[in-house]
Amino acid sequence: MVDPIYSHLLGFQDKQCAICHIQNLKFIERELLEKHDVQTLGSIFVYSDEMGWFDFGPDHPFKPERATKTYDLCTRYGVMNHPWMTTLEPEAIDITFLSLFHDPAFLNLLVEASKGKVTLELLERGLGTPDNPILSGIYEWTLLVAGGTHEALNRLIRDDALVAFNPLGGFHHAMPGHAEGFCYINDIAVAIMHAIRRSPGLKIAYIDFDAHHGNGVQEAFYKDSDVMVVSLHETGRTLYPWSGYETEIGLEDGRGFTVNVPLEPGTDDEVYDFALDEAVFPLIRAFSPDLIVAELGADALISDPLTHLKLTNNSYQRAVKGIMDICPKILGLGGGGYDLYRTARCWTLAWSILNHVEPTDEFAGLVGGMMFGPEMEVGSLYDHPYHTEGEIKEKAFNEARRVVDYIKKEIFPLHGI
Repeated sequence: MVDPIYSHLLGFQDKQCAICHIQNLKFIERELLEKHDVQTLGSIFVYSDEMGWFDFGPDHPFKPERATKTYDLCTRYGVMNHPWMTTLEPEAIDITFLSLFHDPAFLNLLVEASKGKVTLELLERGLGTPDNPILSGIYEWTLLVAGGTHEALNRLIRDDALVAFNPLGGFHHAMPGHAEGFCYINDIAVAIMHAIRRSPGLKIAYIDFDAHHGNGVQEAFYKDSDVMVVSLHETGRTLYPWSGYETEIGLEDGRGFTVNVPLEPGTDDEVYDFALDEAVFPLIRAFSPDLIVAELGADALISDPLTHLKLTNNSYQRAVKGIMDICPKILGLGGGGYDLYRTARCWTLAWSILNHVEPTDEFAGLVGGMMFGPEMEVGSLYDHPYHTEGEIKEKAFNEARRVVDYIKKEIFPLHGI
């Protein structure tokens, strides 16, 4: 909805006329944008070496050093040194933006937790649990994470870059009033909320490829039609956060703008690609976003220790290429991924695809080359194909077909498909 003040500034008294005018301008802008490429507009990699070594504890599965390994691997494979690429060291977000999504009382408690204080009230807000331990400096660290996501999104909206990637970001589980799922502040919800408030008429598609349902982002936009929230994830019957069923499609103005594709354990590339082609890509194309925010969580990979999906990074590559074909302006975020080396490989490939460059190991054949390091399992960045078989594959495909049929019946018509 366009605010009356914006209608007035545009010279329209009628809000709907103002919206139509903005949409026409955006169509022209997209046509012009497609004439440019990333080498013209640039790309942004959000990174801080210091942030990459923040420690959640020796037994905690979340390791920010994934970002450092990704940065190092991108450098080694020659996909970080092109003239159009910029490395952005994040600065702390203005804390006033956090209250767009978060309860100020919760934020005050997070400050206390960052100082090492432990109280019952903190536990009631999800702080001090095994998933979200009380860590010295956690508030300051999350402000930097949110600042990186926020600034990257702002720069894309200003056309200062065509694509951006923040491997430190993507905390999609954080709720307005409590922490959960390794997430303290929801950098995604905050950044998108500020973007659509500042730029009336802006359409953003949020696409979540993480193995865990993006429940916090869904919560933020469940009644909103300016943001389409799409999440492909392992079914909530077998994995935290136990939500994200296909029947969760939004409420009120947001009905049909939340799309959930729950997948069975054992889902492989073939099943995943089917869901992308039959449900996800058609809906995003129909929504016609001005910008895509993509959670590139790598925990759906076959070797991830916390999940039960069986993807290779071949499907991740196809997913990234697919959304690029629909909308070239993309902010990628890290999210999950608990096999550190496979995650770094996956994100290196994603960054390469976003920049239309081919990774080449500059140290191949040397110590530290192809046979040493994170890609030692397969001899390159690319995974070998893998296919689930038997009853597991049959069940996964049948369930995917059922979910896609539901989406086509209940959501497609709302978008004229």
